[in-house]
Amino acid sequence: MGTDEGRGEWARHWRCPELPGLDLLRARYVRHAFPRHAHDGYVIAAITRGVEEIGLPGTTLRAGPGSVVLINPEVPHSARAGVPEGWAYATLYPSRALITEVAAELGAPRGTPGFTADLVTDPHASRVITEVHRAAEAGNALAADTLLRGAVARMLERHAGPLPARTVHAAGAAAAAAARAVLDERMADPPSLEQLAAGLGTSPFALLRAFRARYGMPPHTWLTDARVRRARRLLDAGTAPAEAAVAVGFSDQPHLNRHFTRIVGVPPGAYRRERSG
Repeated sequence: MGTDEGRGEWARHWRCPELPGLDLLRARYVRHAFPRHAHDGYVIAAITRGVEEIGLPGTTLRAGPGSVVLINPEVPHSARAGVPEGWAYATLYPSRALITEVAAELGAPRGTPGFTADLVTDPHASRVITEVHRAAEAGNALAADTLLRGAVARMLERHAGPLPARTVHAAGAAAAAAARAVLDERMADPPSLEQLAAGLGTSPFALLRAFRARYGMPPHTWLTDARVRRARRLLDAGTAPAEAAVAVGFSDQPHLNRHFTRIVGVPPGAYRRERSG
């Protein structure tokens, strides 16, 4: 893990075949900023250097060395450097299935667990998370899996409860959900906001307000994030970046490259190479 000594930006986003249900990202960012986006699974990030500033619904966090950032599935968030020298971190992206499996082994109640804290100061857990990366990169799957489950168990035992049900009481919640379904279905050829609202029997402003309240971002931002998520699944399956770009509705590969790199943290070509090796 000697790359940490470099002063420039670098990142590796990859999967260890022996650790199913887990993505890993180790990186240092200075100028890079992640726009608002969400994940299908969880985020467990150990800050190793500098300060990361995380924008969450209703709050902004500043995370430094020895802290661990915890984000539940589908929670919109952004990230950027909190100090001029940027930040470095080791991040685990466990799937819902992996978290649920570990929670069940701990005797947690049935249901999908969720983190009850966004940011915790835990130097020990932070070190263990970086050791998961070190073991995986060294090809020591036994150690990596052992350390991974230990880190996840520690976070669940100390900072978890039932994942709250999505209940939105705003009058436009049903319209927002219907709009999301339309955008998901028509990802490659989406309607305009006016067309979307008209088809749902509401006004563009009312739909925009309801969508923001429900998903934490406006429809066009959600659509870009959804396109990148779908492109990731295509790249995971071996699709070439140029084909993935067209399939999800980006105008061309450079268009995909730009948004993919901003949201995932690495270009799609580098992302795909890590999965085909």
